[in-house]
Amino acid sequence: MEETSLLCLLFLISLLSCTTNQARLTVSPSSSQFFEGDFVSLSCEEDDSSAGWTLRRNTSRQQRTQCGADWGKPAGSLCNISYMYKWESGVYWCESREGPISIMVNLTVTGGSVILQSPVLPVMEGDDVTLLCKTKTTPSNLPAAFYKDGSLIRKQPTGHMTIQHVSRSDEGLYKCDISGHGESPSSWITVTGEHSSTLHLAIRVVLHLVVFCPYFISTLFMVSLYRHRAKGNKLSVSIPPTHPEQGLEDKHEDVINDVTTEHRF
Repeated sequence: MEETSLLCLLFLISLLSCTTNQARLTVSPSSSQFFEGDFVSLSCEEDDSSAGWTLRRNTSRQQRTQCGADWGKPAGSLCNISYMYKWESGVYWCESREGPISIMVNLTVTGGSVILQSPVLPVMEGDDVTLLCKTKTTPSNLPAAFYKDGSLIRKQPTGHMTIQHVSRSDEGLYKCDISGHGESPSSWITVTGEHSSTLHLAIRVVLHLVVFCPYFISTLFMVSLYRHRAKGNKLSVSIPPTHPEQGLEDKHEDVINDVTTEHRF
């Protein structure tokens, strides 16, 4: 029983460590849109540096290319892009040797004069989200109009718009416009909550169970078989009297019977 409990504990520890070991891609400046020529720094924040996370991307020109080998310049845990070109718009993510990947993020590089600074990663339900409409050459406090899914939301005199206590209904495609300067590209804002995070965790746990269960069950079977054999060996020590001893007892009973018979005569 002690061996079984120990194996269960080790199994749960390994399962939890595998489940929580996931990198998160960070982008600095924190934005999903950039002007052509901007400097951008990316990194894979991780719980376990031994996992060997690598930063990769898909663009219109390259697929699954790696930072340092095909683009960017590694600097410790960072990957720096000194000059962003329009064709470098695409999907970026962190990937490990074992296969798991981080959440993918879309980065857009524009040759225009207006961008919308919005969250790169999904935002949690209930959080406040601030959107900033800015130009490349002028201050960022110009009046701007904000749109969601093509419809005007509101006009802000300072170029900032805050969505308080976001919900799933706030999820969508956003862009902004500054009169006299132009319109920004569109970016998708994802809203997530506890339920989706729990569901994602549950799916990962199930996947790990599918992988580890056969090994775990076979290990328990071997331990059970070993304990059964050990118990059988202990029982074999306490054995009933041998046949020679039983024979002596039978002869002793025959002698007593003979004596009794002679006494009667």
